[in-house]
Order: sequence, then C-alpha cells, then structure tokens
Amino acid sequence: MKFGTKAIHAGAHPDPSTGAIMTPIYQTSTYVQEQPGKNKGYGYARGKNPTREALQENIAALENGKYCVCFSSGVAATDAVLKLLKSGDEVIAGNDLYGGTYRLFTKIYESFGIVFHFVDITKPENILPYINSKTKLIWAETPTNPTMQIVDIVECANIAKKNNLLFVVDNTFASPYLQNPLDLGADIVMHSVTKYLGGHSDVVMGALITNRAELHEKIYFILNSSGANPGPMDSFLVLRGIKTLHIRMERHCFNGKLIAEYLNKHPKIEKVYWPGFESHPNHDVAKKQMRGFGGMISIVLKEKSIENTFKVASSFKVFSLAESLGGVESLINHPATMTHAAIPKEEREKSGVVDSLLRLSVGIEDVEDLIADLEQALS
Repeated sequence: MKFGTKAIHAGAHPDPSTGAIMTPIYQTSTYVQEQPGKNKGYGYARGKNPTREALQENIAALENGKYCVCFSSGVAATDAVLKLLKSGDEVIAGNDLYGGTYRLFTKIYESFGIVFHFVDITKPENILPYINSKTKLIWAETPTNPTMQIVDIVECANIAKKNNLLFVVDNTFASPYLQNPLDLGADIVMHSVTKYLGGHSDVVMGALITNRAELHEKIYFILNSSGANPGPMDSFLVLRGIKTLHIRMERHCFNGKLIAEYLNKHPKIEKVYWPGFESHPNHDVAKKQMRGFGGMISIVLKEKSIENTFKVASSFKVFSLAESLGGVESLINHPATMTHAAIPKEEREKSGVVDSLLRLSVGIEDVEDLIADLEQALS
C-alpha cells in the first residue's frame, strides 16, 4: 500500500455499531465491565482509548513500524524515552536540538544523574570518542532545528548497533512522507505530532514508533504509569489531519524550494539553511535518505542587530510570528528568544543559532503571496 492510501485508510475501520466511515470520538473516561477483569479490551481511558488506538495504528503504518504510542506532547514522548534510562547512564545527542529537548535533558534529567554529551553528529565518527560502558542512547534530529543539519541515519544506526545502544531519531521536520528512520536502522522514531502530522495548528501531541515488541511494551507501560496520554478529541483531529499529509507535504516542498531559491539570492540575507542546496554540507546524505527537502528554512540576516531582526520578524503580513511549525499556514520564528531560549547563548551560537537567525515554516499558501510578503518584510 502506498503512502497516500495508508494516510487515508490505515487504522480507519468503519464503526461496527453504525457503519460510520470516520472513527468516532470515544469521549469516555471508563468502560463498563461484564464482571471484574472481564471487559471488551478497555478498562480505563488513560491506558487505552479506541480513537487513540486508531491513530496509533495509522502513524505506525506511515513510519513502516509495528507499534506506536501517542503522548500528550512531543516533549512528553521524549520524556518517555529518557525514562527507559537510569541514573549514571549517558546519552550522546546532536548539538543542534529543539530547545525544549535540550531543556528537558539538562534541566530535568541531568539532576537525576543522567549525563548528556552534545556532539556534532553530522559526522558520525564524532560519536565514537564519547562511547563508554555507561552509554545507552544516541539521540538525533534530522533535519535539525533550526539550522537544518542532516544526520546520516544509516551510519549512526550502524554505530549504535555495534555498541548495543538505542538509537532514536526525531523525525518531526521531515515527517513520515519524506523520511522513514526505522527503515534506515533507527530503534525508535519520535514525532511532535503537533507539527506536520496534525498539520493545522490545533493540536499538541507526540508519538513514539518502533518495530521492537519489548521496547513498545516498556513505552506503553511508561505512558500508562505516568499518564501523559492525549485525549480522544485530539486523536480524532490528528487522524483527520493525516488524511491530507501527502498532499500538504507536496505543497510544502514545492513552496519551500522556490522560497529557498529566492532567499538565497536576496541582498539582505547572509545565509540560507535548506538541505536542498547542493552546497549544503550533507546534501548527498539528504538526497539518499529523504524523498524531498521539506518546507523548513532558516535564514541569517546581514544586518546583525537584534533591533533589525525584531523589526523584520514583526513586519510580515502573511507569515505569522509564532512558535511551532508544520501547519498549513506559514510561520516565522526567532529561535534565540522563542523556541531555543532555554539554551544558553554561548551554546546556541556554537551551532549557528545567532540573534540574526530567523526560522521559516513555509505553509501551503500561494507561493507568489509568500515571496511578496518576504520581499516587503525584508525591505
């Protein structure tokens, strides 16, 4: 079954009582039991809900995975992965990460005795010096947030397997339409479902997908025990959003390419981060593991002052200045003061997240209107 067909049909089973083609919103907290311990597969909604199960089946299919567990946010999904570890364990992570991931790692889990090494893993060999008997996990984003670095999933997966490490890939920026890390050797794929999967900026959710039964059982146990489960209405909204994922991603990619090319020639732009350029450091890796280059772009303005950056960011009429990404509408974001503010300035700037950097989430509007909006804001 091809991607578009899976997006529409995977997990979607007509309601047995009515024949409704859309999965019902099972808005219930509990389920009646015939006798103690004898039920229809559902006991309490924190653990299982039919609407959420349909969504989990759908997302697993899109990632070519066997199992999916959904969470109340992407950070909650990341948190569940960290709960697979114990005090004294060590994690090797990319040095360009979503600020919320960095904050969770350093402000929460470091205090529990977990050690994190932030490394440039766009060169997989950089991982090797940090591996020791306490290393348990490699965490990668690709493309990274916000400088669009590309991590070679196959090479990192090979290193993880040779050293008996878990390898987790945050696939939020690519979406399952452009990239399937499980097929390339990852053990777990993480999504901020809030973004491209939901696609309409109306849901906050996360997901973990794996092909390993024992990992799935541990992840589900963590969800049920910790309670970071999404509600049935949110699950329904994401199911509805996913049905157009393939169509939306085609337009995100189309618009993204034209806008990246426009920005790359603009006299007020010093640098454009977009993996579709042949000049991108890991462009060949992106071509190998992705089916397109997406609609996420970051730019560095030539005029470096924070005042100029704020002025440009606040001058858009079609793009909206907001956190998040992956919705049908175009957004612009200032990572240094918004999504990545939790990362110390010195650490941010090491990976290129300078004060004059802006991140664009290119939506599916008419591209001519988006380019005109960029032109007026930059001028």
